[in-house]
Amino acid sequence: MDRVILWDFDGTLAWREGVWSGALLQALDELEPGHGFVRDDIHPRIVSGFPWHYPDRPHLHLCRADRWWAHLGAHLAWVFRDLGFPADRAEALVRATRCIYTDATSFRLYDDAVPVLEALRASGWRHVILSNHVPELPNIVRELGILPLFDDVLSSALIGYEKPHPEAFAIGLRSAGEPDEVWMVGDNPVADVQGAEAVGIPAILVRREGEAARRARDLWGVVEIVG
Repeated sequence: MDRVILWDFDGTLAWREGVWSGALLQALDELEPGHGFVRDDIHPRIVSGFPWHYPDRPHLHLCRADRWWAHLGAHLAWVFRDLGFPADRAEALVRATRCIYTDATSFRLYDDAVPVLEALRASGWRHVILSNHVPELPNIVRELGILPLFDDVLSSALIGYEKPHPEAFAIGLRSAGEPDEVWMVGDNPVADVQGAEAVGIPAILVRREGEAARRARDLWGVVEIVG
């Protein structure tokens, strides 16, 4: 029997300190030392404007890194302008933010990620990442040293659909070769769990509380559930 697990990335397999607001703040630290802003100044300005905030809208026209970043960059530039920076400095800060966020060294694997992935592979499971993420996700996974554990790495930026859109999961299934058994594992109760289960894929919510039929405190709990 062919068995595959679709994995979310951020908050499931790895984490980045500060996530997006942290990356914008780091760009300010590097280019505008003494700026005086804190993450609470940035966060309210980025609760919308990212492709995954509008998962009902496919973005097949953005399935290249330059186009995707140009689209997102317009919003990030607005954020910096709204903080009081002129347009030219805002654009420089956007470029810095891209470099900062896509730097694989800023991501940390959870301690259980590799041993669980390896244990599941040893018991016959294959792995595919299906994540709402930046175009550079495959390179980030490669730089973290875990690419050989996956059959494919699918970033929403490159497939044109955000979870929980049904087509995101359809693409994941096609990439996995339409396996006999498939699970979705992620930390988002809507994008990962509700999205998967809406198309008939059983899902496990990990590392957080939320409405889900199956929850696991860590990835070892996934091993217990899927067997």
